[in-house]
Amino acid sequence: MRSFISGDHYSPEGRYDGKTSPAGPVYRSWYSSPVGWLEIRATQQAVTALLFHNSPPPEQAGGSNDHAPLIKECRQQLGAYFQGTLRAFSLPLQQEGSGFQQQVWEELCHIPYATTLSYLQLARKIGDEKNVRAVGAANGKNNIAIIVPCHRVIGSNGKLIGYGGGLWRKQWLLEHEQKVAGLLNTLF
Repeated sequence: MRSFISGDHYSPEGRYDGKTSPAGPVYRSWYSSPVGWLEIRATQQAVTALLFHNSPPPEQAGGSNDHAPLIKECRQQLGAYFQGTLRAFSLPLQQEGSGFQQQVWEELCHIPYATTLSYLQLARKIGDEKNVRAVGAANGKNNIAIIVPCHRVIGSNGKLIGYGGGLWRKQWLLEHEQKVAGLLNTLF
């Protein structure tokens, strides 16, 4: 079972401090992937973020915590995912969000590998197709890219829309999964 209830610590001004959480220190590492640099954040209990970056980590980003057990496991699973040998991540996850956002993120984790759902279909699965915009907004607030597979949500017309990491990354991830699953016909 995933927990999306508590996550990273924010300062009184609302800024992420990147150092502590209610669960203890926040570890951080950078991973060079086929879709660019990924920043991994984790506590001792859970992965709290997987974020896209367009450039290598800045020198002032601080040391990497590759030795932290969950960082190490996340890096290994990401490597297997990009090599095409892993279709489902098995990491403990935590991210802060409302009950509705948590419900959306949990449902995202149920979208099968190499398949897609529309925002409308996702809203229906959650119980109210009138919430399609709220589902889209919650999808956009997901801070654990790839692992919580928000890239698998597309427009009702089958087109790629709305991806914080950039539509080129969404297309790459979907085509990668389709290729690994032996289903690749050019989707988009």
